[in-house]
Amino acid sequence: MAEGNITIMGIDPGTNILGFGVIRVEGKKPSFMDHGVIDLRKEKDHFSKLKRLCEEMEKLLDRYTPDVLSVESPFYGKNPQVMLKLGRAQGAAITAALRRGIPVYEYAPRKAKLAITGVGQASKEQVSIMIQKILGVTLENRFLDATDALALAMCHYYRMTDPLAEVKSSSDWKKFIEQNPDKVVK
Repeated sequence: MAEGNITIMGIDPGTNILGFGVIRVEGKKPSFMDHGVIDLRKEKDHFSKLKRLCEEMEKLLDRYTPDVLSVESPFYGKNPQVMLKLGRAQGAAITAALRRGIPVYEYAPRKAKLAITGVGQASKEQVSIMIQKILGVTLENRFLDATDALALAMCHYYRMTDPLAEVKSSSDWKKFIEQNPDKVVK
């Protein structure tokens, strides 16, 4: 990977539909590569879905060779069985990446929506509209899980390029000043 060039794959895990989105960052400019879904609705049982999900993820990782995987973290739900199945789907996607040595970063749905739209409770449609504007592409609305995945990839890009990201997470101004002397006005 050349300095400043990175491919980020975002994953919106699901037990029926898994969305993926891929961006390429060259220098400081992100650009759209691809997006789509893995449709698991025709699989006969949950374990067949997990097997296929893992196989399809491996194909995607081999095709796009991302440098980083950005995945949506599980969110609190009322049904523990749904949460368990969603966690398994997420785990299958993460395992496929880790087996290839690809680092994984996890973002809450609210954080990704906030990064893209400025509103943590934004709808999938609002996220899709903003992703299209940010990346300068026209995408079909039938792939809202895929545009959510692009939002996760962009969320990671914004996290990488935010000079205050470490400070925000640690509140360690001394460390920030040491790492960024050019940002301090004396």
